[in-house]
Amino acid sequence: MTESPRWRKSSYSSNGGACVEVATNLGGTVPVRDSKLDGGPVVSVSADTFASFVRWAGGRAGEFRDV
Repeated sequence: MTESPRWRKSSYSSNGGACVEVATNLGGTVPVRDSKLDGGPVVSVSADTFASFVRWAGGRAGEFRDV
């Protein structure tokens, strides 16, 4: 049985819903979607690519520690 994505969004997403959600429970792939379009398009990237993005986007300042 294939595991379903467990979507989550940033704790900073109280800004009216203009944010993205990710599912980090699928091993080698990380799907990303618009939080307002839960049935909408999903972009999937490799876990390595997502980790590189997190390091670039905010890891240096301590954000995203639990991803």
